[in-house]
Amino acid sequence: MTVHPPVVGHCDELLEAMGAFRASAHITERWGERLAAVLTRGGRLLAAGNGGSAAQAQHLTAELVGRYQHDRPAFSALALHADTSSTTAIANDYGVDQVFARQVRAHGRPGDVLMLLSTSGASANLLSAADAARSAGLRVWALTGPAPNPLVAGSDEALCVTASSAATVQELHLVAVHMVCAAFDAAVEREAA
Repeated sequence: MTVHPPVVGHCDELLEAMGAFRASAHITERWGERLAAVLTRGGRLLAAGNGGSAAQAQHLTAELVGRYQHDRPAFSALALHADTSSTTAIANDYGVDQVFARQVRAHGRPGDVLMLLSTSGASANLLSAADAARSAGLRVWALTGPAPNPLVAGSDEALCVTASSAATVQELHLVAVHMVCAAFDAAVEREAA
């Protein structure tokens, strides 16, 4: 069986990006611990992204509302793109750039966390959401592709994946989501003990 160069090349790119990404593990641990402190006290996580990043954001919220690896209480986490009626109504009435910002203003409370996922870090609707969140007193975290990018500048903290393809960035965003969930669960367990 012949393995074609683009297939192997993708694996090589992922391995190379993983090396640099691994040095960012402390960020995912800090985010998981901070998220546990917010959510166990009645706060919530709002998450958003476009396209594949929307799927990653929804994956994160599902792990928190449901469970990651072990049974535990449910926590408040909303994927802002998942409410199609609100999303399409806002896009129609206010413009696509306001799709997430308007929901942040509706659902976000001071002390909550907004996590934004973007391979480019340049999506106007995510930048508007970050502005709305900071104005409302939310903490803004960004998972992006290579820095610098506008979303990094508009966030309180960012984890940037250095990779040349959006596919590799998204793959490592999924790894980051799982690392945040592992740190979150460990912090919740320590707090309950």
